[in-house]
Amino acid sequence: MIVDSLPDIPRFATGIAEWAACLVYILLMRPRLGRWALGFVCVAALPVLIGVQLLVAELPIGLWTLGMIMSAGTMYVFIFVTAKVRPGEAGDLTARAFVLAELVASLEWQLHVFFFGVDATLTPQIIMMLGIYVPVFIGAHAAERRHFPRDHPLPVDARTLISVVAVAGVTFLMSNLSFVTTQTPFSGRLDPEVFYIRTLVDLCGFVILFALRGQRLELHRAQEVATVSMMLSNQRERYLQSKHDIDEVNRKYHDLKHYIHAIRAESDPGERARYMDELEESIKGYERSSMDTGNAVLDTMLTAKSQQADRYRITMTIVADGTAVSFLDAMDLVTVIGNALDNAIEAVAGVPEAEKRLIRVAIYRQDALTMVRVENYFAGSLRTVQGLPSTTTGDARHHGYGLKNMRDTADRYGGSLTARIEDGWFVLRVLLPQPADRR
Repeated sequence: MIVDSLPDIPRFATGIAEWAACLVYILLMRPRLGRWALGFVCVAALPVLIGVQLLVAELPIGLWTLGMIMSAGTMYVFIFVTAKVRPGEAGDLTARAFVLAELVASLEWQLHVFFFGVDATLTPQIIMMLGIYVPVFIGAHAAERRHFPRDHPLPVDARTLISVVAVAGVTFLMSNLSFVTTQTPFSGRLDPEVFYIRTLVDLCGFVILFALRGQRLELHRAQEVATVSMMLSNQRERYLQSKHDIDEVNRKYHDLKHYIHAIRAESDPGERARYMDELEESIKGYERSSMDTGNAVLDTMLTAKSQQADRYRITMTIVADGTAVSFLDAMDLVTVIGNALDNAIEAVAGVPEAEKRLIRVAIYRQDALTMVRVENYFAGSLRTVQGLPSTTTGDARHHGYGLKNMRDTADRYGGSLTARIEDGWFVLRVLLPQPADRR
């Protein structure tokens, strides 16, 4: 490591930068602790982070990577203890805070060496730190605020976390490469050049993470808009179908006396049975429109999908307790149930044999869990892609994007999604834990 000719950032300055970077993201999230406890932990974390940096400075160069892991681990604990986040979200915030801290500390030290030199007293460095740290960290908080709306949390899945950590890791390694060795094509050899490379690489890493977060947020919002549109479309479809069914029943009711007279006057048992079947069929739509599970959103979806299934001559059997899913957000409920029914209808709509166009739906409580089970007849073969089943026949869309959205939704509620073939049926199960106040 080039220490004698090019002194690195003082460890206490790096510790302060890490502490301030953590605060930037902690203040963007909902607090896990009360006001006084939060303040105490934040104040106590400052000497801890500085102490870790001083300890890392004493490690041999061979343990340099271990030292950085210790530093990042301490930041992770600080964020996880103070912010109301899941483990994956804490990892995402830690990676962002780590890159931001490296950027600000590098920028401050580069300017300090340029204006005051390495041998300057402590006072100029404190002035420079205040002049750089305060406005840059405040600016970072203001810039990131629109990417972290408290009323619109963005889930962090394993793939996202791996991407963010990879960007942070590569940024750190490339920015500090010149401090380890000059014998690579990517290392700087002049003192100002080394400082500039580190600051520039850290800036690029922060910009990449900033842009990735913004892109993910836009995609998530677009998905929510599509979900809301689907929900409104279902509601409109249900209203129009209900109006049609009610008008039909009213017309049949007006002619009911004629039906009764015809049935009484008919001596042929076969004809009498046919009249009864026609009368029963005429009010079937009204029965479907009167579906009542105890959940208005679920009623809307099940009614609309039942009508859609009828158009394809699909027999759909539904046993649903709407109160069992009342804890789900409306859009999450549409994501889970809507995608499951769309996939099932699409899967069996093209089955030639009418007697095999079958769908079974069950939504119920099971101890402290809610079970959503959707089954449909399936004669194809499956292969697994990224942990989810995907067909090898023309039905490839059946197990595509919708299943991924459903799995992500189940994960956010601490639940799980499984899908498999059982005795010629495609069986989709979503298991969700009931909130503690409902058990």
